[in-house]
Amino acid sequence: MEGAVPTSPTAANRSCENLECYMVLMQAEMTAIGSICFLAGPFTLLENALVLGVIAATATLRRRPTYLFIASIALADVFASCFFTTSFLDFHLFQHSDTPTAYLFKLGGVIMAFTSSVGSLLLTALDRYLCIYQASSYKVLLTRRRALLCLLILWSATIFISFLPLMGWRCPTGLTPPCSRLFPYINHGYLACWTSFTLVLLTLILCAYALILWKAHRHESSMTSLQGGTGHARMRIDIRLARTFGLILLILVGCWLPALSFMLADVSVILTHTQQRAFAFCSTLCLVNSAVNPLLYALRCRELRVALLQLLQRLCVIGRCKKTTQDLPPGIHFTEEISCTAITEHEIPANGTMQLHSVSEMVNN
Repeated sequence: MEGAVPTSPTAANRSCENLECYMVLMQAEMTAIGSICFLAGPFTLLENALVLGVIAATATLRRRPTYLFIASIALADVFASCFFTTSFLDFHLFQHSDTPTAYLFKLGGVIMAFTSSVGSLLLTALDRYLCIYQASSYKVLLTRRRALLCLLILWSATIFISFLPLMGWRCPTGLTPPCSRLFPYINHGYLACWTSFTLVLLTLILCAYALILWKAHRHESSMTSLQGGTGHARMRIDIRLARTFGLILLILVGCWLPALSFMLADVSVILTHTQQRAFAFCSTLCLVNSAVNPLLYALRCRELRVALLQLLQRLCVIGRCKKTTQDLPPGIHFTEEISCTAITEHEIPANGTMQLHSVSEMVNN
């Protein structure tokens, strides 16, 4: 299919008789997108698996609702790196034509991963919102049990919505209109509903962070007035919050809005092959967002970084212990000087004032 794809409106309006009309990438585009997937996919998998491992291995983090939401983001992004990368490469690069059931199952996994990721980002934003607006009763309002219940509802709803096409809500005409020109066998009604749902989630995330910034600005202004005009240094916290949230929202919107825009256009107009190829590039931005999420939400948290260092230190000590055991001559027993045990939290120097690097503590500094 190298260089032989028709891009005229007449060709775009023709009915699709097989999946080849969705395989629109040229050879150079295949190479570029394949490189993005081969680089971003494993990197996303490794870093999110690292976040999951640290949270699972640290009891104090597992008990915190904030880190449960971060773990949900990481789990969704692990699924995204697996499902999206394999399905996307299999379809666009290797041009493997699946049966409708197999294709919809793979697509359902991709939709589930990305929808859960955005939903978990919303829960994280709401968690930070409660930290600010309900600081005194935050621990009562958001308990570990309620956080787990929220995650259970989120993932259950996401799985149900994602596999609706597999359960029957698919295009009644196979591959011909009113089928989507971006996703085979997908009905325009389902695509419009899912796109609108995702846009609502993104809008709620934007509103939550906007309210947090407004509350932070009011707090800083009141502190400035109370301290009699010494607010130039204090306003740095407000500016730092604005920069942090601005970066988060810029990446979130920049990665998701292009692909969602093409999906909305697909519902109302018939896309050309050029637009289909542009959508293929935009969809890889969603994978890039999954790669960036651990850097923005997990590794910025001081407690998680400390837990990661402690975990690595334990692993190093265990490794040295095994090496010491292997190097000992036969018949020599351990003494107190060479015995190795797992490092406990009391044995590792830790900051007694270690706190969650959250929005509430930055604002109430």
